[in-house]
Amino acid sequence: MREERAEDARTEARRLIRDLLGEERPDAGVLLREAGAALGADRVARCADLARGAPLTRRSTELAALAGLLVGTRDLGEGWWRRERGGKLPAPDEVLRSATAVDPWTDLTVLEMLAAWVADDVADEAWGRPVAVTDLNSWQAEDRVELPEDAAPGRRIVVSFDAGGRLDAVVIRRPDGDLGSNLDFDSLRYSRPAEAQWSWGVAAGLGPHRLDEHPDPYAQPVDAEAAGILRGWALRHGASTGQAGEPWRVRGDVIAAIERVDWMWRSGEWFAWWRAVAALADGASDRLAARLEEIAAAP
Repeated sequence: MREERAEDARTEARRLIRDLLGEERPDAGVLLREAGAALGADRVARCADLARGAPLTRRSTELAALAGLLVGTRDLGEGWWRRERGGKLPAPDEVLRSATAVDPWTDLTVLEMLAAWVADDVADEAWGRPVAVTDLNSWQAEDRVELPEDAAPGRRIVVSFDAGGRLDAVVIRRPDGDLGSNLDFDSLRYSRPAEAQWSWGVAAGLGPHRLDEHPDPYAQPVDAEAAGILRGWALRHGASTGQAGEPWRVRGDVIAAIERVDWMWRSGEWFAWWRAVAALADGASDRLAARLEEIAAAP
């Protein structure tokens, strides 16, 4: 059942990518070529350098952000990159040149921050600026947002809940006469860049995603003993031999195996395995030692 849900997500992601980018099975080379036509060669070269600098287990996330930037640039025009954002926020071009995320997005990478900006800007263009912000950790619908002064019964208020994510709150009059609101979860929608970012990441998977590098980081050898332990753990906990693949010798073998086993759709103990195998794939030896201890202590 879990495997069916994973495949359902990939099927939907491939459909969205086909609709947005004309590609059902995304490829890093195709993405860079298409992005170069929309963003310009210099910007894409900078984006590719940022993706190369990320850990291999994060590379697909960086490329997914570039997919969002590609679709957002197509929607808003290349001038979006040069547009000042007001206050202390620089233009997107300046952020890309500095390769430094700015407050309050310092928990994101530069490409993720830019993708969030363009996803929100396209959402604002499509549905207007949001009047309120909420989160969807709770599905309580009643009175989740502060109403504007001109609120009236029946009015629909645009609410932001995520980068590029919007839904409506419907203003109602409560039995006591006060105005309130109900979130209309059926109105939940994402802007095209946000959809592209999610769907590219899911459809393309963890990789390997090679970006014309010499030497090839995916060809770097991994700790053979640790690789054997983690591959064996996966086999003992439900991964098939086809999913685990041949014994892992290089980082590309590990990345490909992580993608095949669909660990996120498995039981909770697989999170410990993911932390360990990600350290192996990223060449983080100190982190790997700690995660192997964690795996050994688990049932």
